[in-house]
Amino acid sequence: MSETSEAGAGTLPDPGATLLADPDIYGNERFAGLPVRSVDEAGWDTGGDTDGDTGGEPSGRVAWMVTDGTEPGSSRGESDLPRELDELLENVAPGDVRALAVTGYGAVDAPLILAEYAARLPALTAVFLGFIGIEQWEMSWIGHGDITPVLEAYPRLERLEVRGSDGLTLRPVTHEHLRVLRFETGGLPGAVVRAVGASDFPALEHLELWLGSEGYYGDHTMEDLDDVFSGARLPALRRLGLRNSEQQDAVAAALATAPVVAGLDELSLGQGALTDRGMEALLGGQPLTHLRVLDLRHHFLSRAMADRVRRALPGVAIDLTGPRFDLSDGRPYITVAE
Repeated sequence: MSETSEAGAGTLPDPGATLLADPDIYGNERFAGLPVRSVDEAGWDTGGDTDGDTGGEPSGRVAWMVTDGTEPGSSRGESDLPRELDELLENVAPGDVRALAVTGYGAVDAPLILAEYAARLPALTAVFLGFIGIEQWEMSWIGHGDITPVLEAYPRLERLEVRGSDGLTLRPVTHEHLRVLRFETGGLPGAVVRAVGASDFPALEHLELWLGSEGYYGDHTMEDLDDVFSGARLPALRRLGLRNSEQQDAVAAALATAPVVAGLDELSLGQGALTDRGMEALLGGQPLTHLRVLDLRHHFLSRAMADRVRRALPGVAIDLTGPRFDLSDGRPYITVAE
């Protein structure tokens, strides 16, 4: 998620440089290391002298924001996406459209519509479904459908991000080139978790699942994560985030013996309800000294446990910001639910 890497011709900035890059869930400014520009507000110059409002950037170094707008229960004819894609392709060379961020309070029809445009978008390598700041729309309200068609229609896709989980589904797939897969949710459905684990992603380097709350579609179990824990279908995985979970202690305990950990450079258990119990289990399991980064932001560890983590992993960059040592005022909570 580097925002500083330089993008050369035909390449995107490194789409998943670290788990420590905070996603901008309150705004719509950058995606895939690129500035976001709205197709609907581009102000195209019909004389052909400009690629519209790209903020001074060449159009190939811009992530284009397009609108779906359909919500669960809406009819497909209500989507603005075909019109905006047509407008974009009338004004920007297809080879310059490399990143699309779909907004509009939902992306229910976007996967199928994008699949229909695959032949016209030969250079597309990054897609964000549900690119909506949560100050505008609660994360749990962001509507989705089956996102599998995006992966099936774009075999060269390198990055897929999804925000929200209302109506979200995924079928197991094989994808040879996907490097980054992220789900930002207040509750990730068990069927989606199982589909991720059952998919073959030989190039995937960065997997991030915001597991969330059972009250907001997060009906997954620890058993649903078994294939992720094994890592058998994720041979290139180097950055794993199992974040924002009400079951963060159980996740940490499972990772204590999970084979996937041995190949990681970065592990994130941040944003969730992690307490001393989970951290005790994790430290008592397999070695973690090979990690470069351990992200525990927004934790509920005691001061003694936080100090113990630092002593146990002296060569690891550990993020313990946002410590909450006193639970006398209530129970642990996650950062994003509704």
